[in-house]
Amino acid sequence: MSPTPLGRPVSPGAPRPHLVFTDPAGRRRTTPARFGRASRRDPALPQQIRNGLLDDQGQQCVQVFLSAADAAHPAARALLDTEAGTALHLGRTLENTPYAPLFPTVIGYELDTTEPFLLYAAPRGTAAGRTHVMSASDQRVFARDLTLALCLLDARGLVPRGISPATVLWDGTSVQLWGLEGVARAGRLRTPWGRAPFASPEQRRGEGLVDSRDAVWSAAQVLYQLVTGHPGPADRAPADLDRHRVLAGTLPRAFAPAAAGRPTPGSLLELLAPEEARRLRSAAPGDGTRPHQEAFARALEAKRRAPAPAEDTAGGASDGRAPGEVLCPYCLEGIQFDPGKLYVTDDQMLYRSLDLSRVGNPVRRDDIMRGAVQQCTADPDFPEHHIPVPYLTHGRPLTVAMIGQSSTGKSHLLTQMIAEITDGGLERYGVGWQSVNPEQHSRFVREQVQPLRSGKVLDHTSGLGRDGFARFVESLLLTDARGRVRPVAFFDLGGEDLVRTDGALRFLLGIDALVFVVDPALALPLPQLDEVRERWGTEVDRDGDAAFGTVLDRLPRTGPYLETPAAMVLGKSDLLRFQPPVDRWLGEEPPAAVGPDQFLEESGDVYALLRQHAGAAWLRPFDAFRRCTLHIASATGGRESQGRYPAGTGPRRVLEPLVSLLAMHGIIEAPGSAASFGVRREAQ
Repeated sequence: MSPTPLGRPVSPGAPRPHLVFTDPAGRRRTTPARFGRASRRDPALPQQIRNGLLDDQGQQCVQVFLSAADAAHPAARALLDTEAGTALHLGRTLENTPYAPLFPTVIGYELDTTEPFLLYAAPRGTAAGRTHVMSASDQRVFARDLTLALCLLDARGLVPRGISPATVLWDGTSVQLWGLEGVARAGRLRTPWGRAPFASPEQRRGEGLVDSRDAVWSAAQVLYQLVTGHPGPADRAPADLDRHRVLAGTLPRAFAPAAAGRPTPGSLLELLAPEEARRLRSAAPGDGTRPHQEAFARALEAKRRAPAPAEDTAGGASDGRAPGEVLCPYCLEGIQFDPGKLYVTDDQMLYRSLDLSRVGNPVRRDDIMRGAVQQCTADPDFPEHHIPVPYLTHGRPLTVAMIGQSSTGKSHLLTQMIAEITDGGLERYGVGWQSVNPEQHSRFVREQVQPLRSGKVLDHTSGLGRDGFARFVESLLLTDARGRVRPVAFFDLGGEDLVRTDGALRFLLGIDALVFVVDPALALPLPQLDEVRERWGTEVDRDGDAAFGTVLDRLPRTGPYLETPAAMVLGKSDLLRFQPPVDRWLGEEPPAAVGPDQFLEESGDVYALLRQHAGAAWLRPFDAFRRCTLHIASATGGRESQGRYPAGTGPRRVLEPLVSLLAMHGIIEAPGSAASFGVRREAQ
């Protein structure tokens, strides 16, 4: 096998280990494989590259991979993920079009492993930096094809930051663009990337927002070097453009020092090849989601027309209880703080009575009370239960329940959600936190947060105790931007308990917010999830999550919709991180502030994905609740292997569902009213 331009040749006598990977259609493939020696594709990047031969089909390939040492760094894995996601997206959307050859062809990938890799078909052509002679007519074709590649990426909101003479290949008739690890989404914050002169000045400095015109600068620099034989200036237009006919009429503005002064990829293609530009516009395919997006818009409009409750009810203010009285989250009776019914736990975790009459120091008294609990005796027939004192002394509590079958990832999601809060994730919205009970919080961190963050898979949620009632697993005091404090308690029951029809679920009648967690392996019959289903011994369930149905049937309804704020989360979204729209939303950074229409676009995308592939049964929570936002999240960032996550856990967008619920309750302030958050669109 002859060497490709990006790697070293394969030795005929090389060993033939079996390689297991997923092909672009989501099918698993196992084949004997031989590989040549590895080399660095770019000395500044961690990925290595080597030629290979897949012996089951005699298929030449190039493997881009990370060593185990490099793969231990999340930033290195993120680069390989970006490259794989971009290449797969382009392959899927450009398949069977004349534009597919402009980009490398993916054969397969295996990314959630100790040494992750990506397999490409052998590159087509030679790096432009090795091309010494090119005719004027070939230069025009080269410029057209490279600009066409930029336009195709721009149409998908992607900007290639890695364009250089080493990543643009030429085979004598057309271009193939590599360097996809440097692709970024337009509109996101720039980070320093690339080298002079091929990276634009603002891209090298990491200033402002990613712009498609960053790539126009890079393409112009590559073409300039190809025509002249030497690189151009790093921060301005070359002085000799007029001497070169191919460059003079089209590229002067492409070298503007700021993106705003450069043409867009589409404008540049209009100059270089107007007929190709028209053909490209007419060939833009639909993605099949339009009918489902329209259905979402209709459902949302019906919710807007439904009468909203009074603002004080939606915001969580008075609900008819006496001053100082709160709802016990267990027996659902009213309870007030009573210093005569306080207890603390001893070294054996047994309750002993607390007498504060001899504690005169107010500072010490308050500190003792933070760790104390009060026995609730409001319902003498209910099993013995205790409530943390701060839960009773800081206004009306807010209770949140996680809903979903076992193995949906509820506990992992909740654990990472709370970890993000304690890391200050709500501070951007003016919300601070403190534990309700320091001992309980310390135990939660020790038993849940720390093991998960270190890469351990958490055990399944334990069932109800012998007394048969649900207890919250963690509680926090949240202080909003106005200084108002509210306790927030989180319930996380096992899936087997959430399908019970006895009194165990009575606590749901007092719940203030619900998070419905969708397991993609159960909901979505996509082929890339087949191997996961086989591994877990599960099947697609077209009837929806049984826990969803039980909970929804248990909640009382007085109008067309349930008024309890709710959120739906497509959990374990790392399993679909290369599937639109998951690929877009997983990389979105949290907003600096919450707007009136926050999460509506994401909700529409998730709704369309579920409606198109899973069916109406999985959307029952959205249909049932007037205010229900839909989210994409991953608690771990990757798949587990033998009880651990090989690269640790990297949570993505785990806090957004809670942010939405807090906005619906008025704890996070958003323009408009809490009662309309998640339903209204800002007036145009």
